[in-house]
Amino acid sequence: MAMSSILLMRKGLSVNGFRSLWTCRALLKDQAENVSAQQSSQDHGKDSDEEYEKNIKSKILDASLNYVHDLGWSQKAISAGAESIGYPGVIHGLFPNRGADLVQYFYLTCNKELNKILKEESLANEESPNKVKKALEFQVRDAVETRLRMVIPFKKTWPQALALMALPPNVPMSLANLLTLVDDICYYAGDRSVDINWYTRRVVLAGIYKTTELYMLQDNSEDHNRTWNFLERRIKDATQIHAILVATSDMPTPDQALIRANEAAGAAFVTARNILGINWHR
Repeated sequence: MAMSSILLMRKGLSVNGFRSLWTCRALLKDQAENVSAQQSSQDHGKDSDEEYEKNIKSKILDASLNYVHDLGWSQKAISAGAESIGYPGVIHGLFPNRGADLVQYFYLTCNKELNKILKEESLANEESPNKVKKALEFQVRDAVETRLRMVIPFKKTWPQALALMALPPNVPMSLANLLTLVDDICYYAGDRSVDINWYTRRVVLAGIYKTTELYMLQDNSEDHNRTWNFLERRIKDATQIHAILVATSDMPTPDQALIRANEAAGAAFVTARNILGINWHR
């Protein structure tokens, strides 16, 4: 992977190319289609068998979220969700990963909703060029807060969800979800450059997101105000460190830039793995 990263940079890899490499979006293709199927209004008679099944699965998982508070991220919640919309409880057999499938659906739904919000804000800013825009750090802070607020209704059972997604079979999707999330936030905050800090910025933001998420689980303050203050401090710290590094670093030679990019690419995934608390040598 390291060598391929260098070759791609030498060929002038586009921003979209970097985004695909970083987020492993191929891993999310089938699940993203499941989420999209939920909003599909096409007649079932015109759908293929596969599309029809995806539509049913999305409806069941969406209904199952109403039972997570009492039944957790579990097969029981899926069965309850299925029965609530007229399907037999035994249809949970459509979900071989049981609770992990439900967590994955929730992750994807939230990431998709955040992406929609960020895209709309970006378009609004483009249509109103004279409008005063928020500083970069505030854009990032607000985006992270918006995403974390989606977890609050499920806070009681969220530790179980995190534990499920940290299991070895679920690691690829868990990692892809996190990296897609931080990439979208960076992208819509205006970070569309291709340089050696591309990976670093996303790894730092991934760390901020996960530490703030864990902090939130222990926060009992009103409206989780302590969590948002914690988040703001972490972003300010990261901004200051980045400014110092940029101000004090010398312009690298082309060879040095390639070496740093190679190191950053490898370090990004190792760091992201550590952020998730994953031990690949189990």
